[in-house]
Amino acid sequence: MRLSGISLNNLRRRKGKMVFLTLGLFIGVATVVTMFSITQAMKADTERKLDQYGANIVITPKSNDLALVYGDIAIPGVTYDVKELKQEDADAILTIKNKENIATVAPKLLGAADVEGKQVLLVGVNFPSEIRLKRWWDIQGREPEGPNDVLLGHLAAEKLRKSSGDSINIGETEYTVAGVLKEIGSQDDSLIYGDLRTVQRNLGKEGKLSLIEVSALCSTCPIEEIVSQITEKLPGAKVSALRQAVMAREQTIEQLGNFSLAVSVVVLLIGALIVLTTMMSSVNERTREIGIFRAIGFRKSHVMTIILFEALAVSSLGGLLGWIGGMLASSLIAPRLAQLTVGVQWDPLLGIAAIVLAIFVGMGSSVYPAVRASNLDPAEALRSI
Repeated sequence: MRLSGISLNNLRRRKGKMVFLTLGLFIGVATVVTMFSITQAMKADTERKLDQYGANIVITPKSNDLALVYGDIAIPGVTYDVKELKQEDADAILTIKNKENIATVAPKLLGAADVEGKQVLLVGVNFPSEIRLKRWWDIQGREPEGPNDVLLGHLAAEKLRKSSGDSINIGETEYTVAGVLKEIGSQDDSLIYGDLRTVQRNLGKEGKLSLIEVSALCSTCPIEEIVSQITEKLPGAKVSALRQAVMAREQTIEQLGNFSLAVSVVVLLIGALIVLTTMMSSVNERTREIGIFRAIGFRKSHVMTIILFEALAVSSLGGLLGWIGGMLASSLIAPRLAQLTVGVQWDPLLGIAAIVLAIFVGMGSSVYPAVRASNLDPAEALRSI
């Protein structure tokens, strides 16, 4: 009989041990697969949300003078030696090499406007792009549709005593207040947002821009690479990444990865301990059998092969079942526990990795019992019968 046949017969005769070994590896591998799958889904979900939640690249004209400030964004003031941005610059951003990583391009023109006797900062925007960029906006009323529709910040609406549906005179032009932004706690509360082309015309700056905000999807490429490509396209502009947004995304992803790794290592150590103790117990119970093998001419390598082949068979089965169980568990847990909008993907490569991992843990934990079994003295083993 072949050594593999002896190993399989031993497993059939000791079904309880086999089930216990398989269960130990199944729990370990299933836990690792579950943690890994959920973590990967959380990473994808976090990257998607962070990439789409606001601008992470800001483009402004180069300036040699001091700057005005719009929120956390520096806007050049009235200076000598400033090249203004143009609408063509915003269009050029979508021609860079990594254009598929650009989620939203939101051009803006800023200017002080006289609104019924009060000075207010007027911001011309492309409303569809701006609303995609600022997903935290809660508009009380409706979204602007026509060229003469405006949005008022919460404080601007209070100061001007306007609400959704009212008319408002900005300069010599009459506008309709489409909606009022719910209080945010940022500079947005004090601004009036109007249609970009209308504001450009009223301020006498047709085709001109004050800045361009870009939301870049950077889960598949460094944001610095996109900044470099935009800088190459717009040599007369200052292109900068908002490091805070990028660092927050990277730190969140790193924390998720570290947590998953720590849990996986602990569970694998527990699984290895289960395999080790079970195989040691099996060797102790088979002293007579091993003694007979050695007495009839089996070499030490033959005995080790029998023990390790048993571990290989059980580990392969435990790894396969662990992958299936882990994927089922993560598919059920992720939507409920983590509230993910990104589904867990069944990856065959992860299944192969799970089986390889189970074999590594199972056989690694069986080496010492196998060596101990091969070193049994046949005479001592038979004397114990």
